Amino acid sequence: MSYGQGGSQQQWDPWKPHSQQPWNSGSSGQSPDWAALAEASEARARRRRLLFIGGGALATIAIGTAVALAVVSAGGGNETAGGPSSQLPGAADIPSATSTVPSFAPTSAPPPLDPKDFISDVKKDRAPLGPDILFPGTQLTMGETVYKKGPTADTRNCASAAKATLPKVLTDNDCTRLIRVSYTKDNVAVTVGVAVFDTEAQALEAKKQADKKSIIKSLAGGGVKEFCDGAVCRSTVNSYGRYAYFTLAGFTNGKDVTTKDKVVFSAGDDLAEFTFRQIRRRGEAQASAAANE
Repeated sequence: MSYGQGGSQQQWDPWKPHSQQPWNSGSSGQSPDWAALAEASEARARRRRLLFIGGGALATIAIGTAVALAVVSAGGGNETAGGPSSQLPGAADIPSATSTVPSFAPTSAPPPLDPKDFISDVKKDRAPLGPDILFPGTQLTMGETVYKKGPTADTRNCASAAKATLPKVLTDNDCTRLIRVSYTKDNVAVTVGVAVFDTEAQALEAKKQADKKSIIKSLAGGGVKEFCDGAVCRSTVNSYGRYAYFTLAGFTNGKDVTTKDKVVFSAGDDLAEFTFRQIRRRGEAQASAAANE
């Protein structure tokens, strides 16, 4: 059979197995058709590129489908009871960013204890009491003035340490104790008397009933000369809590006190102020102790 250019030659398909090559494999000596070979090679390269592109697209579609199936499976209702996805919270259970912040009932610390409550009734006023507790030390400094402490006295018979109209006032209001102490500064002496009652109401009533003649007895001794024994002296009365306190100030030389004797008035006011502070401190100490229990 002749394989000339005009003969009935079979067309070569590079992708068809056993198709005849476009050259003669015999011994005719005819050279290969290089143009046809180049065209066939280029056609094969194009097909491979198309296959690679098509395969990549198919792989992408397959991966996307798998991911979509996984998401649907995780959010669906066909999970096996007890599986990992069954332990995840549903969309309704997850708090949103706009959920209401939980509120709490307002709290407040208890009000502080009132120190006066502890010195207004014998049932609460349980701290030790005595002349050296209310009036400690051997001297007292008020501002720039120093007073020397003298004798002290403590009695359950309140009327025995009072004069004129005061014994009746103390007795009528059931005074249970009367503590006295004297202080001196140069030739001025002051006796302070603290009358103790069971209630604040009794102390207030004693203060109300006291008049200008309701005075305590001056306390001499221990280097303090007698004073206010027949001479005119200056007296004061006040109360705080269940305590009524009195002062009697005068000269140790027996001189009468007049309104011009500012030093006597000042000494009496200093001792009255100090007594008030001591009674108040007594309440503060007991209130602090009760708050720390």
